[in-house]
Amino acid sequence: MSPFLRAVLIGLSIAAPVGPIGVLCIRRSLAEGARAGFASGLGAASADAVYGSLAAFGLTAVSQYLIEQQGPIRLVGGLILLVVGSRAFLAAPIEGIGGPEPLAASGIPAAYASAFALTITNPMTIVSFAAVFAGLGLDVVRGDYAAAAVLVLGVFTGSVLWWLTLSSVAGLLRRRIGVGALRWINRASGIVIAVFGISILMSLL
Repeated sequence: MSPFLRAVLIGLSIAAPVGPIGVLCIRRSLAEGARAGFASGLGAASADAVYGSLAAFGLTAVSQYLIEQQGPIRLVGGLILLVVGSRAFLAAPIEGIGGPEPLAASGIPAAYASAFALTITNPMTIVSFAAVFAGLGLDVVRGDYAAAAVLVLGVFTGSVLWWLTLSSVAGLLRRRIGVGALRWINRASGIVIAVFGISILMSLL
């Protein structure tokens, strides 16, 4: 298997486990349409690409600094999760949920930015990429920027494929749910996202 395809699988494997971004992507796809969900996933994929780049290009000084500062960074991430979870819990269901996607184009950047911010506040992702790269024999020779770029592109592609699939499936399901069901989805997803935030904050104590 080529290094690019291996990197695609890495991107898929890191994006696929259910976490706060997955819950957020599903919730936004159901409530606001597949575009909102995919924008959220694209934000997460971009953050993965940033950390994948640090691992692939061997930027150890930057990586080490971020890992050393993970406490304050994760504190910010935990607080953002609490805010996002609270907003999801209190969000009012959109009438006519089975109709055209209601999210205005101006809401797409906000969906992207919030997911990017949440994902980038977990510096330990660098360690995950470095470990997986090494485990699959994808160590990048220092100075081989072309090989590093292939790995980063593969990771980004795999992550995007996952989020596109997840948001598309959830977007299709939104036409089959009613306002009452969406209200409970908002509440449940808000609680789950907030719990992730609380768990991060508790881990810092």
